This record gives sequence, structure tokens and C-alpha cells, in this order.
Amino acid sequence: MQDKPFNPFIAAIWRRLAETMLVEPSRMAITPQQVVDNLQTMFGNIRGQTPFSTGLAVFAAWVVLGGPVWHFAPRSFRVWRIRRRLQNTRVDLFQDMARIRGIVYAGYYGHWQAAPGPSPTQQAEEDANRDNPVLGALGYTLPGHRTRAGTPDDPAIAEFTGNDLPASAFVDPDAIPDTVEVVVIGSGAGGAVAAANLAAQGYEVLVIEAGPYLPSSRITTHEKWMSSSLFKDGAIQTTRDRDIIVFQGRTVGGSTVINNGICLRLAAEGETHPDANDVLATWAGIGAPIAADALAAAYERVEAVLGVHEIDRRLGRSNGTRLLAGWDAYKAGSSDPMDSRAVAGWFRKNWGSKTEPNACISCGYCNTGCPYGRKRAMPESFLRRAVTAARPARILAEAEVAEIGWGPRDAQGRRVASSVKVVLPDYRGKTIRVTRGVMVAAGTIASSNILSASGIRGTGQNISLNIACPVPALMPANVIAWDEDQMATFIDRGDFLIESHFQPPMSMASLVPGWFEDHFTRMHHYNRLASAGVLFPADRRGHIKGGKLDFKLTGSDLAVLRRALALLAKVHFAGGALEVYPALLHGDTLRAGMSDAEIDALLARLIEEPDDVVLSSSHPHGGNEINADPAKGVVDLDQRVHGTANVLVCDASVMPSCIRVNAQLTTMAMADRVTHGQRVFG
Repeated sequence: MQDKPFNPFIAAIWRRLAETMLVEPSRMAITPQQVVDNLQTMFGNIRGQTPFSTGLAVFAAWVVLGGPVWHFAPRSFRVWRIRRRLQNTRVDLFQDMARIRGIVYAGYYGHWQAAPGPSPTQQAEEDANRDNPVLGALGYTLPGHRTRAGTPDDPAIAEFTGNDLPASAFVDPDAIPDTVEVVVIGSGAGGAVAAANLAAQGYEVLVIEAGPYLPSSRITTHEKWMSSSLFKDGAIQTTRDRDIIVFQGRTVGGSTVINNGICLRLAAEGETHPDANDVLATWAGIGAPIAADALAAAYERVEAVLGVHEIDRRLGRSNGTRLLAGWDAYKAGSSDPMDSRAVAGWFRKNWGSKTEPNACISCGYCNTGCPYGRKRAMPESFLRRAVTAARPARILAEAEVAEIGWGPRDAQGRRVASSVKVVLPDYRGKTIRVTRGVMVAAGTIASSNILSASGIRGTGQNISLNIACPVPALMPANVIAWDEDQMATFIDRGDFLIESHFQPPMSMASLVPGWFEDHFTRMHHYNRLASAGVLFPADRRGHIKGGKLDFKLTGSDLAVLRRALALLAKVHFAGGALEVYPALLHGDTLRAGMSDAEIDALLARLIEEPDDVVLSSSHPHGGNEINADPAKGVVDLDQRVHGTANVLVCDASVMPSCIRVNAQLTTMAMADRVTHGQRVFG
């Protein structure tokens, strides 16, 4: 039986919050106690200190709200007290109420009814939720119950398991080798590409991954369980001051398992605003010149393996096309040259074409792992190549690398990695001897921490984020945006991007702003919601402190954010929206008929600091930046750690400045650039 991470006292606070944050309990589709039970299940599946720290935050908020006085007061008083505190304080503790509210929403809108049996199939799980009261109240249909024609343009909902990794690829925790030639730390975009290239060259490769492996048969549409299984900290990881949620995968395949497959180059004709920052020129100017032709060749090799192409129009038939239509209508009346020169279109992705056996079936669950085995993430592509090479790579899952060990220096005085120390979930340690080298690819935060723990100086500095902020909108009639690819179309405005997106109910509840009855009403207009988000670059604003990301936005960042949110609101209205809900802390509503000046003025007044708006990022990069000068960067131009003979870094942490677009493809290309066709470890 699963342990309950929250004791009866904290559980009682959660229950009172559920009775307060949503709506009068009599109008709820499930009871407040069921919400608490759902949270116990979700947090019981999250490892580490997250359940404890979350419980502590809830207790602290409860105390400041009034403790027992608040707890036993009528709901009207409890609601009033929260509203008053939110309006009259800038204390971070009360800004945290927005995050606590989001967790309550997850416990409600993530409600899931268990299927019978020890290992139910995906279809059995969905059948058990055919009468799920929460989903039914929203008018939402699970993928397995949707009517499809079974044609390439309307494919049947069916599971594809042909790309799952074989069981033989995985190392048992009790059979970890004492010695290997090469260790690759991390199995995401950079680590998987490096592992495939190194295995193809005949190296003995062991890939070490902190998270578990979930084949398609174990990934389901159970949002609550998948979020707590596949994300670091159960998808509620934040920066140190809790201003920005940072989404990172913690599973074999890393964040490629829980991302949207977007494949954008740093710059490409018809894809990039002509006035956008020239990223490679910026890198060259700070001491990190990367040859454009070498990077282009790497892009081409990676794209060939992934089958990258512009997605089919059927995958964005409702929400994606609506964004482009709204943009065309808005741009027609704009005199801003940045608008006239903007580039809009359909994303290129690694989905495969509609004629392939694993073609995308637009179930809408990309961000919690593809439950139908259709995504070409790292397990289905580069890791599969690695473990099926002539000398197959092996994968050690659910093991964290604590540090790299060093042997005697080489003839040039460089440090030589000779081992890695891993820690298993039961806290057993194991030191694995390395005879050739180490490839670090655990992601910006984890790679910085590992290198720092290993005695490498200067790590975890100059970290950049692409920061996202959602803006849903209420349309006059049903959109049914959930029955398509979550992210289909984009607009590159130069200083920021706009991207269509939509989520299944639990995740969407965290993106729809608002409190109490307002949020409940908005969610019950779920089928009428269209949604998009803004993405803006925050260049070299962060560093690692105490193992966590410390990231501070500037006034200029907030100015870009206000401009971006205002423009997206105007695009929604140009597309026929009745109301627009930018992700403001207080859940303010913009209504059709407002002038552009009124929209601009309202957002300028309401967004004074990052706490005033819900922000997130899935693209942390930098921290172990490339630079020819050892005093200015952690790795050299070939991504070898300065002062070492056999340690390379091949994840997004090597990027020396913000790349402003989705980092997946560039991370892969940078890893391929330094590992393809060259024996980096001699």
C-alpha cells in the first residue's frame, strides 16, 4: 500500500483548502476528501524532499491566514481572507498561495478512477474513467473514447510499441559493472545523441539516468500519475524564489519524453524573424565561435534520424489554425514594422509523417509522455540506436551520479576522470571505474551540480531561460482544442514568440488563471477555450546557488513580457474572443471591446514584478558555457571541460547565451557536432 506523504493534520489543511479554493463543495463533482486522496497519491509518487517542503509551505500559509480561526470559519470568510491577503501584501508566502491553489486544482481536475487488476491496459484505464465525474462535467473525452475515421487524416487511436527499448538494454542495480570505458551521465537530448555516436564508434558505453524508464505500455493518460513519475519534483520545481516554475524531465530520455517535439534551428529562412538576435554572432562575440557550417551539418544529421518535418495541418485543425487566423487579422491593422516582418507558420517536429506506423494521432498528451508510443523522443530514436549498435550501450536507470573521481594527471597536467560515484534509490553507493572518459549531459542544473561536486570551478553561472506565460481565451462557440497536437503553430515577433498550446484538464487547470468560482466557471467553459502562450528570452540572468536555480528578471524583461501579453490578447480578440485571461496572479479578465491602449495600460499597471504573473520555463540552458578562454567558460570550443583530458559536456548547459527558441534540436546538434565521426576519447 502506498505511503501517505501528508500526515492527518496537513491533510486536514489540504481538505479545507479544497473546500475553499474551488467552489462551494455542493457544486464539486468529487468530494474535498477525494481531492486530498488524489494529492496523497500524487505526492506519494514523488521522490526527495518535495512532499515535505510542500507540506511545510501549506502549513506556513495556513498559520499566516489565521490558523484555527481561518480553518473553522465559514467559507465566505476563508475566501475573503485569501483575497484580502493577496491584494494587500507582496510577501512571497502569499504569492505562494497561487502555487498552492494550482496543486489543489491538480488534485481536483486530475481525478482518476482506478481500473481493476494489478496491471491494467491503457484501454482498461480509460474505460474505468468513462464516467469520471470531473471529466464529464467539463465535456472532455479521453482519447480511447473519441470517434475516429481510421484514415491517415483522422487516424484511429491505437498504441504503437515498436520503438520501445528492449529489456536487455537495462542494467540491474545488483549487476552494475565495476569498470566501463565511457560513462554518459544523462539520457536526454544531448546524452542520447552522444551515446549513440560513441556506441557506433565501438566504445563500451554506460548511460546513467536518475529517472525511471517508462515504455509506452506504462505511459497512460492518467495525468496526475504521469506528472509525478516523469518530471523532476513532480512538475512543481521552481527557481529559488519560486517566481518561475522550471519543467524538466526525470526519466530515461529526459525532457524529450515530456516535451512537444518542436525542432527549431537557431535561425532558418521562413522560421526566424529577420530582426531577431543573431545567436551565433553573439556567441562569437563573447569568445565562443561555433562554425555555422559544422552546426548546420549536425542539424541535418540529427533531423534525418528523427525524421523532422513540418507537421500535418490536421494536427492543429482547431487551436493552431485559430492562432494563425487571429494573427493575420491583427497584423492587417498593425503599423508596427516588427509585426509586418514577423514570421508565422507550422512547427517542424520529430513526429513522423502521417503515413508511418507511429504517426501522431493527436491525443493531446505530449507533455506527460506519449501514451500511445507515437513520439520519437530519445528512447525511440538515439537511445534505441545506442543499445542496438554492434557494441550495444547499456542503461542504468534510477541512479544518480554524485561526483566524478579523478586519477593522476596526464603529461600535460590535465585532470583525468577515472571513476563516477552513483547513488541508488535505496541510498546504496557504487563507484564505477572509467577507462576512457565521461560525458556529462544531465541538464543545466544537474550537470552544474555534478561538476561542482567534482571540483570543477566556475560552474552554474550565466544561465538563460526561455520564459513562457499562457494566455487562454473564451470563444463564442466550441473549439475542442484538446483533440489535436498540443502545440502546432507559432509567430516569431523578433523580441518574443507566440505559440499555440492546449493541455488536458489537469494541466490546463494550472494554465487557466483565476480564483474560486471564477476559475471554476472558466474551466467549465473548457470546450470553448482557445489558448496560446508567449515565449521570451531572459539572457544570462541566473546561477546555481545551494543546488537550485537562482534567477532574477530585470525591468527590461518585464517590459517585453507586458508587450508580448498585450499583443497576444489583441490577437485573440482579432480572432473573435469574448474574453482573454492572461496569467495574472489575481486572474483579471480582458473583455472584447477594450481598446489597444486600455489593454496596454491595464497590463502595465498589473505587472510590476514577476510575482504578479505565472511564469514557467522548459528550456534552461547555460551554466557550463563554451569559451575559448578558461577564465570565461567551463568548456572549450570542443565542449571538453577546461583543464581535463577526458570529460566533455554535451547538454544545453554549454550554450553561452540565450538561444530564444526551443532548445531541443540545438542541444542535439551541439552534442552531435563534437561526437560524430571522431573518437573524442582516443
